[in-house]
Amino acid sequence: MADRMEDFRNQLKEKGYKLTMQRQAVLNSIIEHEGEHLSTEEIYELVKKNHPEIGLATVYRTLLLLDRMELVYKLDLDDGCSRYELNKDNEDHRHHHLICTECGSVEEVQEDLLESLEEQILQKNGFIIKDHRVKFYGCCKKCIELLRKP
Repeated sequence: MADRMEDFRNQLKEKGYKLTMQRQAVLNSIIEHEGEHLSTEEIYELVKKNHPEIGLATVYRTLLLLDRMELVYKLDLDDGCSRYELNKDNEDHRHHHLICTECGSVEEVQEDLLESLEEQILQKNGFIIKDHRVKFYGCCKKCIELLRKP
């Protein structure tokens, strides 16, 4: 985690910002819970455990800054609140999400399912796709099993 924080510190510095204690606390919470797609309020609750002096407004402002700088991504999973995840430098595209309409769980799909479609669009329309966001809605394995039980 120290290496990641140093990367974030350098990225912030390049853009004229400092890695303050508040920003570090927010980033630590997201890193420690990677893959969980945390809401602002969930991040605030995590931050508050170690830093009770940090307010919700500070967490909101920090997340807006980190999203604007593309250090984190703001996700809309159609559940009424914004969620956040780390921008992973090793990903050449944003991963897709599987959203269970029964329990609300969110699972990541790492494979780029749209690579051939992007190539077709380039060939047909001369349009280079730089990013895409895909959400699949359905029923997760656990809920399917629960629904099948008599």
